[in-house]
Amino acid sequence: MYAYLWRKLPGPPAVKWLLTLIILVAVFFLLMEVVFPWVSSLMPYNDVAV
Repeated sequence: MYAYLWRKLPGPPAVKWLLTLIILVAVFFLLMEVVFPWVSSLMPYNDVAV
């Protein structure tokens, strides 16, 4: 899978590394800002009763 993605990225290796870094940062921020808060609202540990 990673070899397929590496072959599909355009440019020389330096550009591929830069694009890979940008994609990883974008995925990280997408997870932190959208996915994890949504999943957290569905978890039962938010139902606190004292």
